[in-house]
Amino acid sequence: MRKEGRAFDEIRQIKMVTDFLKNPLSSVLIEMGDTAVLCTVSLEEKVPSFLKGTGTGWITSEYAFLPGATPERTPRETMGRKGRSQEIQRLIGRVLRSVTDLTKLGERTLWVDCDVLNADGGTRCASVTGAFVAMKRAVQKLIERGILQEDPVLEYVAGVSVGKIGPTFYLDLNYEEDLLAEVDANFFLTESGKIAEIQAGAEKGLFAWEDFLEMKNLAEKGIYQLIQKQKEALREG
Repeated sequence: MRKEGRAFDEIRQIKMVTDFLKNPLSSVLIEMGDTAVLCTVSLEEKVPSFLKGTGTGWITSEYAFLPGATPERTPRETMGRKGRSQEIQRLIGRVLRSVTDLTKLGERTLWVDCDVLNADGGTRCASVTGAFVAMKRAVQKLIERGILQEDPVLEYVAGVSVGKIGPTFYLDLNYEEDLLAEVDANFFLTESGKIAEIQAGAEKGLFAWEDFLEMKNLAEKGIYQLIQKQKEALREG
């Protein structure tokens, strides 16, 4: 039995609060166990220069830890993004764009900001899962306001981690489990089971294809549960 009393194939307790802030177009506070991320979406009526005149929109992201997100203070990234933050914010943008018909956005940019309030493992997965809900909520509002004519979101997507500790595979690792994992992976999958992105690595030893398939099966179970939570938060379940 794990620290939180979870089974090996059980995700952490999930909570999502939509419209958490008043000022952004949309916002979602997502909590996965003790990991908490605030995801906001803002609209900009222009696109990067490489998209000007194409009629196509864009989705981009920024990601950062707040100073109090970890036991030891995390310095603010005021002098530019660190390598890890750049990697994760690019991941968030790629995953969200993969499930969106950007031509239906028009020449507009959705800025997605993910700020980690408390970190206990799985921050990139929580960020993608919450950011999708924030993006979907933003689209709902844009349609209600007559700015968009139809929904550009193609299907739901969420992210979850899987790791191997000893002979056992675990779903949705917290920080302590992530440190112990010999192999860990982050799966970003759609509701129909398609792959938006997979990140997997051998932390303390190589792994076989059979191991990967075991992780994939666990991830699919977790993704299904997360998408149900997303739909509940959006009242589309």
